[in-house]
Amino acid sequence: MLLNDGKLSVQGRNYLVREARIEDLEQVIALMEQDEIRRAEHSGAAGGPEHYLEAFGEIDADPAHALIVLEGEGGKIVGTMQLTTLPSLARRAAKRMQIEAVRVASESRRSGLGTQMIRWAICDAEHKGISLIQLTSDAQRQDAHRFYQRLGFIPSHVGFKMRLATRP
Repeated sequence: MLLNDGKLSVQGRNYLVREARIEDLEQVIALMEQDEIRRAEHSGAAGGPEHYLEAFGEIDADPAHALIVLEGEGGKIVGTMQLTTLPSLARRAAKRMQIEAVRVASESRRSGLGTQMIRWAICDAEHKGISLIQLTSDAQRQDAHRFYQRLGFIPSHVGFKMRLATRP
């Protein structure tokens, strides 16, 4: 359950923050395709639309996951992020929120929209009694690292990933 559908106002423009619906999926994928580092992973041929539909269904069905979108004028999706609530035994059974797949439309970057998105996620986490927010950022994304640090995140861990052949 989200804090609520919220409204953000950035530079005189109003946005609705809400959970994604199936009809948003095409616009969310388009935002991911704007990402130069990950473009090949989302270029249509790699897995096809059925994988996105399946993943969306799994995210939507699980209350621990929320695919968030920022809806601008005319229903245009200008931002997205996935929030996952993780129970844990570590840190005295602290609940965590994982933030991932943060994207802002290229024409809306450096407007303050990303900052407001993350602040909204922080408020949502506080509302849920979550005591730790974690995220990862590709090692190549130095601008993103500075962005997250300005928001109070600290680079406290080194992350590792292993690609498996089961899926693109």
